[in-house]
Amino acid sequence: MSSVRSARVPTARKNPPSGPGSLTATQRRLGRDWRLAALFLTPMAVLVGSLVLVPIARSIITSTTERHGQDTVFVGADNYLALIGDGQFHTGVVNSFVFTAYAEIFKVVLGLAAALLLHQRRRGRAVLAGLLLVPWVVPTVVTAFSWRSLLDPIFGSVNTLLTATGIGPLLVDLHLVDSWPAGWLSDPELAMPSVILVNVWKGVPFFTVCFLAGLKAIPTDLYEAATIDGASSWQRFAHVTLPGLRHVITVTVTLSSIWTFNNFDLVWLLTQGGPGDVTAPYVLGAYSKAILQLQYGAGAAVTLVMLPIIGGLVFVLVRLLRQDSGAKLPRARRAALRVGTRVRKALPWVITAVVTGLLLWASPQIFWKAAVVLGVILLIAAAVGRVVSTLNTRGGRRASSVVSGLGSWVALGGLLFFVLGPLYWIAVTAFKSEGQVVMRTDDLWPTPWTMEQFTALFANQPFGRWYLNTILVSAASTAVALVCAALAGYALARLRFRGAQGFTVTVLLTYVMPGALLFIPLYQMLIGARLTDSLWSLVVTYPTFTLPFATWLLVGYFSSIPVELEEAALVDGCTRIQAFGRVVLPLAKPGLLAVALFTLTNAWNEFLFAFVFITKDEYKTLPVGMQSMIAGDVVPQGQLAAASLLVSIPVVIMYALGQRFLTEGLTAGAVKG
Repeated sequence: MSSVRSARVPTARKNPPSGPGSLTATQRRLGRDWRLAALFLTPMAVLVGSLVLVPIARSIITSTTERHGQDTVFVGADNYLALIGDGQFHTGVVNSFVFTAYAEIFKVVLGLAAALLLHQRRRGRAVLAGLLLVPWVVPTVVTAFSWRSLLDPIFGSVNTLLTATGIGPLLVDLHLVDSWPAGWLSDPELAMPSVILVNVWKGVPFFTVCFLAGLKAIPTDLYEAATIDGASSWQRFAHVTLPGLRHVITVTVTLSSIWTFNNFDLVWLLTQGGPGDVTAPYVLGAYSKAILQLQYGAGAAVTLVMLPIIGGLVFVLVRLLRQDSGAKLPRARRAALRVGTRVRKALPWVITAVVTGLLLWASPQIFWKAAVVLGVILLIAAAVGRVVSTLNTRGGRRASSVVSGLGSWVALGGLLFFVLGPLYWIAVTAFKSEGQVVMRTDDLWPTPWTMEQFTALFANQPFGRWYLNTILVSAASTAVALVCAALAGYALARLRFRGAQGFTVTVLLTYVMPGALLFIPLYQMLIGARLTDSLWSLVVTYPTFTLPFATWLLVGYFSSIPVELEEAALVDGCTRIQAFGRVVLPLAKPGLLAVALFTLTNAWNEFLFAFVFITKDEYKTLPVGMQSMIAGDVVPQGQLAAASLLVSIPVVIMYALGQRFLTEGLTAGAVKG
């Protein structure tokens, strides 16, 4: 796989220039291929414009209004000024920041560790990578319910395991928890760390895949030269690995931070913002104001006030992905770039100091606990590295190899236990009888195995209908994304026309635009069109997050296909459209399959839009339907485990069968692109 370090915003591939005399005045002004580009880009432009840009503009207008009964009154900036004294908003912003900062720190550390471990493996790397990818693949609703079950203070296995090993009382002695057994999601001191833990569990695979791609692209010559110069393993890591991964780390953290900061579904499914409001993100405040209280203006103001932060992160991301070469730039520009390089080297330290100070101020009760856990992880890694380095120095190459291999397998075993443990718990719980679930007998291996939970699931819930709804919506949104993204991706990668770069940046902008900014104006639009409580509301709105990503991926993939193949088809008499259909599309099959896999999975797992737009049982999708199975404090753990298993199996099978196409598509698309 190529390095994410080389990623950039794809630009239109310039075909061999035609003679000046062969171009009309319009072509010279708009570009040689502007007609075909307009044809190919129109579906994408219409959908993105109507589903992203127009709703954001409408949200800005809505944020200046207030609802009084049936009337809407213009209030100017009053909704924004009201946020200054809004305690719920302040708490939500702080919670979102704390949640994001801690989650990103641990995802970077664990993702880098996992990538380094996998990078050293010569055999079984693909299998291990596939296993580590499972948490990222399974739906968020499955993640939430599996961890809710595990962290349950009475029925969960976490407290039981920690008690049996003596770790639980030790946590009390270290003042990491106040009492035992711990109420992980109900204790105000433990709820936020628990939610962060679940987000880290789900997000580590994404970081691992990205970092592994970056490690593969670092030239081995650099490591060999450092070894000849006498550099230790830690010196090679500090002076070769980290600089080589600097770009991919920055890009990955930026993307993940945008998604994590605007997370709603995981927090809602785990705690619904409780206990009290200690885990409530700012998005929950927007949902409460706009959907529950029908104050669309106040809710829109909550989401839009975060737009400058998201815009700043997007600006950083665009600058990172844009090809930046100073070789052909004027001398003044090159001098400015050299100054910028020095600033960029100092910037991480400044950001680290600022974030550390803010975390210490915003969450002192979590800060030192996280510092202890992170310190233990780093100390273990440092100790293993020191032992291996010492053995190498003393000439014990064989002993060093044995220790390194043993330590690697132990670390991988611990990582796999952390990754697959919750999923194993769900799988075995689905086959327990209700008595085994309630009485906590045969926790790790049902005796006997029974289909009781599956029978009860279909008897008590319209689960089959939810399943069919999810299939229909996912298939329809995937088909729309494939067609529109293939046309737009080809136009941006191959055709020559004015505005290609700006259109590509717009695609990237809409790709990272969170659903939290869109659900309020989209909900208003659907009410106006009388499409709420119908599957059409989801089919219409799902392209907001499936289409931009699909387009961005395919732009990079089309750019990786040798242009000479297409030129040969044109020489043989094919039109541009015929060359696209007969040459480019067949070669882009891995990219198309990767796009289909991603869009289908995203639509299958989507929660926020389905939760807001659908209220009737007959139109619910699987994530929302499963959430509705919980009635107050009554949690049918066995039935939820059975439902989680049935929801996850199709996605896991698709990823298992399409892993090769997924890797190839990501490599040529999101990485090279």
